[in-house]
Amino acid sequence: MLDRIFNFSAGPGALPLPVLEQARDELVNFGDSGMSVMEMSHRSQDFTGIIEKTEAGLRELMGIPDDYAVLFLQGGASLQFAMVPMNLYLQGNPVDVIHTGVWTKKAIAEVDKVAACRIAASTEAENFARLPRPDEIKLDENASYVHLCSNNTIVGTQWRTFPNTGEIPLVADMSSDILSRQIDVSQFSLIFAGAQKNIGPSGVTIVIMRPELAERAPKTYPTMLQYRTHVNTQSRFNTPPTFGVYMISLVMDWLEAEGGVPAIEQRNEAQANLLYNAIDDTDFYACPVAEKDRSRMNVVFRIRDGDEALEKRFVEESAAAGMSNLKGHRSMGGIRASIYNAQTDEAVNTLADFMKDFEARNG
Repeated sequence: MLDRIFNFSAGPGALPLPVLEQARDELVNFGDSGMSVMEMSHRSQDFTGIIEKTEAGLRELMGIPDDYAVLFLQGGASLQFAMVPMNLYLQGNPVDVIHTGVWTKKAIAEVDKVAACRIAASTEAENFARLPRPDEIKLDENASYVHLCSNNTIVGTQWRTFPNTGEIPLVADMSSDILSRQIDVSQFSLIFAGAQKNIGPSGVTIVIMRPELAERAPKTYPTMLQYRTHVNTQSRFNTPPTFGVYMISLVMDWLEAEGGVPAIEQRNEAQANLLYNAIDDTDFYACPVAEKDRSRMNVVFRIRDGDEALEKRFVEESAAAGMSNLKGHRSMGGIRASIYNAQTDEAVNTLADFMKDFEARNG
């Protein structure tokens, strides 16, 4: 596949090449069914096998407890920003949010529409260049739940260890680092993640939750916006994103073949360290993120005190060299390399070498 580039997009992110090749081979006729996955009934025996296999693979790789529900929904994390407070808010008990960037800001805006929201901690005054320290997090002991974002794609921070919220349910938006490292799922009451970074293609949202929390929601809410609807129908109250679920099953197989989450975590750490070392070993590049909070998924950096002309040249020349989507988020500027699970060592090594060459020519 010599015509494929090195894709550093923040999302949708790169997919494993073996997954794309298998999907290509099975596109017209899946498993001798005589039809594409995109054509089959979501209630057919063939698709039932697909969605059950997908859930089993996700449970195995993440170590999801048997008493948790796994849902395959639509609407992305943006819909979950509203569904979570609609379903989990207890009247008179605030929702605590640990504010660490754009995605928690969007979540706060949705919480404010249906619940009492309070900021339990925030580093906005420091442009979110670090995460709050444990002593800075002030929780309401009566909070309905605590919301955080595990990895902040725009500012480039990532929780290494998660706050202990005690008896208060902890909700995590893991859209950009789910399956990238080992976590204790039982520490969380609900995890949600858009698929388009580490899990599969866009269009599927994973929700992993304690099913009893679904009973908090008033039954007068719209049916599709109640978690209980999807828990009780195994994600098939209506037609789920069938092809996306199928693609996730292939990604689960690929992850298992790669050695599972422990192996992928080691590779992710090595790739991130390679890029951070390339940044820290010189004064030409600089990472604005506190070292202990740096993301292994989204490496952000600036060139020579934010020289925008040089950064533009870097993005243009890297694209010409076969590396795409390295421009930083429009709100932050600079450069961002997103290195999700499917990113190859070859791609990261090529970028590190390019960084050294670019400095040599422009330093």
